[in-house]
Amino acid sequence: MSEIYTHGHHESVLRSHASRTAQNSAGYLLSLLEPGQALLDVGCGPGTITLDLADRVAPGRVIGIDREASVIRQAEAMRSRRGTTNVTFSTGDVYELEFGDASFDVVHAHQLLQHLTRPIDALKEVRRVLRPDGIVAARDGDYGAFAWAPADPQLDRWLEVYFQITKRNGAEARAGRYLPRWVQAAGFTDVRVSSSTWTFADPDARDWWGAIWADRVRQSSYADQAIEYGLADRKELDSIAHAWRRWAAEPDAIFIALSVEVVARNPC
Repeated sequence: MSEIYTHGHHESVLRSHASRTAQNSAGYLLSLLEPGQALLDVGCGPGTITLDLADRVAPGRVIGIDREASVIRQAEAMRSRRGTTNVTFSTGDVYELEFGDASFDVVHAHQLLQHLTRPIDALKEVRRVLRPDGIVAARDGDYGAFAWAPADPQLDRWLEVYFQITKRNGAEARAGRYLPRWVQAAGFTDVRVSSSTWTFADPDARDWWGAIWADRVRQSSYADQAIEYGLADRKELDSIAHAWRRWAAEPDAIFIALSVEVVARNPC
């Protein structure tokens, strides 16, 4: 898979990804899971959600795939520490899944489709490996619907640069609002749509979120690509990072990150 991952795999990115659980990131799916189901988690990252989902479908088999080998090693280390026995992690390509037709009851994709240049093609491949009446569950952020206060022109600039990077990479930063269209274009039916947010408003949450983005703006692929594409220089990125720290220190600050979720069926 030749996609350019906008976020990259810097420690500041994985710090955020490792905080995700089935409860805070896949709650819309949990009521549909049953013991014994076979589940595939595409773009599993460090595996925190995958392992939680595995507990829900045990003794069903669960496979988590990601294209980044170093992240898969982290996921496997966490699996070993938790003693989970019904999960396998491996590298893989969502456009060319190494599984036979009708292999899974559930395919889960968390914050993946927004980074792909061909999300509908990926969903068609997901549909191939789903059993008849199997379900795809996808959740993606919509950066165009993010909201925060207090206002800060440097945070406006942060988002502007993010949109410019994703556009250059052929990705869709507003993916959430397009999920219903994409799954239907891939041939899925019985599409159910919901939304949820991550909200950062209390002091600890603000400190955590602000520190993550201050580091990402300076050190992650966001910074590397912004400079490589001629969208910002180090001085401006430092200014944006300071704005994140400034935002986090405001006692009335809030940041709301909206995600859209879809659950759809593979028609019989």
